[in-house]
Amino acid sequence: MAKDGAKMYYDKDADLNVLKGKKIAIVGYGSQGHAQAQNLRDSGLDVIVAEVPGTDNHKKAVEHGFKPISAAEAAKQADYIQILVPDQVAAKVWHAEIKQNIKKGSTLGFSHGFNIRFGQIVPSKDVNVVMIAPKGPGHLVRRQYEEGKGVPCLIAVEQDATKNAHALGLAYAKGVGGTRAGVIETTFAEETETDLFGEQVVLCGGLVELIKKGFETLVEAGYQPEIAYFECLHECKLIIDMIWEDGIGWMNYSISDTAEYGEYMVGKRIINDGTKKEMKKVLSEVVSGEFAKQWLAENEKGRPFFNQARKDLEKHPVEVVGKKLRAMMPWLKKKV
Repeated sequence: MAKDGAKMYYDKDADLNVLKGKKIAIVGYGSQGHAQAQNLRDSGLDVIVAEVPGTDNHKKAVEHGFKPISAAEAAKQADYIQILVPDQVAAKVWHAEIKQNIKKGSTLGFSHGFNIRFGQIVPSKDVNVVMIAPKGPGHLVRRQYEEGKGVPCLIAVEQDATKNAHALGLAYAKGVGGTRAGVIETTFAEETETDLFGEQVVLCGGLVELIKKGFETLVEAGYQPEIAYFECLHECKLIIDMIWEDGIGWMNYSISDTAEYGEYMVGKRIINDGTKKEMKKVLSEVVSGEFAKQWLAENEKGRPFFNQARKDLEKHPVEVVGKKLRAMMPWLKKKV
């Protein structure tokens, strides 16, 4: 488990020369792939990209000046292989193309620990297994790098076959800009378990259901859907931005005393000990591998539940109303 005073690394702690003369393969040119590949290249490192021909990501890689090859060919050429394809397909790519082609003494890199933590990928003992996980989406990783800044990263070493895996990982983190902001030491297990828990309980599952239930409560009570949307969804960004900027205390200082009093009086009625009990159950399902097993099985079946849930959300009134309202706010257009 994490302890107080987590170990942090910055630019001065990392040496890019550790990766000089080595070829880095980025397998998957999606959100993280495009950002990490370009940042590494701009840091003066030798980068190749593996992507499937005919896909949008393949076209994007070509537009960005790369000449994409197969994952198998990339594995043969590379000294450092960063797997950045989605969790549910990584094992298939590993078994079909990388496993038989990776060289002894190479480094196998990840930006999320899912496949290592749950045994979907089991590398031989003669390769390094390292994780460099930026704590932000790819477009932010790229934009911050271009601005001379960086996105904080996590570093973990699962296998150290060459006895310098940590130095290689730190050099990679520096190459993508992470050491500019700070790199925190962790483990594959800690990163995976906390990441899945956070997504399910707070960031995605918890927040989305809180928004939907709040919206539904107001609309069912006779209030206009548009007003309910603004109060339960639109203003979330205002609150989250203030918390992100300088903590919950700063947010409370910035809002009205009435809102702050309401937080103290009502928050625990909504998110209470019963909720926390369920959170602990979710965490146990993550740690035991039950969630991973369910997610992988869902993909094997063609995602019936996942696809239906996505369709149901699209039809939910908060999404229907929100789409109309956002069309009236051109400044909200995505900048990717």
